Amino acid sequence: MKVKDYLLERIAAGTIHMTLVDPDKQAPEHAAEIAADAVSLGTDAIMIGGSTDITQKNLDETALAIKASVDIPVIYFPSGAHALSANCDALYFMSMLNSRDVRMVIREQAMAGPIVKKLGIEPISMGYIIVEPGMKVGEVGNADLIKREDPMMAVGYAVAAEYLGMEMVYLEAGSGANAPVPLEMIAAVKGMISVPLIVGGGIRDAEAAAAAKNAGADAVVTGTLVEADGYLQALEAVIKAIKS
Repeated sequence: MKVKDYLLERIAAGTIHMTLVDPDKQAPEHAAEIAADAVSLGTDAIMIGGSTDITQKNLDETALAIKASVDIPVIYFPSGAHALSANCDALYFMSMLNSRDVRMVIREQAMAGPIVKKLGIEPISMGYIIVEPGMKVGEVGNADLIKREDPMMAVGYAVAAEYLGMEMVYLEAGSGANAPVPLEMIAAVKGMISVPLIVGGGIRDAEAAAAAKNAGADAVVTGTLVEADGYLQALEAVIKAIKS
């Protein structure tokens, strides 16, 4: 089964959870332990990625270690064409739609496309939309951040993504954000698109995870959560809130 079909099948049964692991934040062996813990708690997929310091070496080593420890899809969440790994099951072939830099909108993708095809990695097309505060990804991507009080701007980008043929939409507040994507924005976007809606950034506890789910998120992503010592209890609570 293709990874996209797996995700769609899971989403059809209810909101899913995905765990994001940054290869720059820990050794590959520890990344594999995090992934295995997340799987034991019920996460539906492992995402690998980060906004900075992703290299071919740490990407490949992390992907291989995680693949050896879990039996669910491992999806690359890329920061550019400079590092692409056939050791992942799929990658989000995504455009940062509200970047001011055409490189982030289409040029990185033009460089990556032939490599992805040659490596045989499954691409999942995605419209990536950065919401305030945006954090490092907003800075690196030179994003024209969606204002938190302007849900219709996010709706516009999301509908455009679907009309351009993108298979998923991702609303991103940024790793480590002090507040997640506003619930009104999630609901407004979900009400206007028919493709899956992924929400991430700033979701640190069960209450925030449940709120994103109830607002309409088809998938909730947590990453910073697993970088802290003693993450198991918090991760378990988040996944339970999403699955209940």
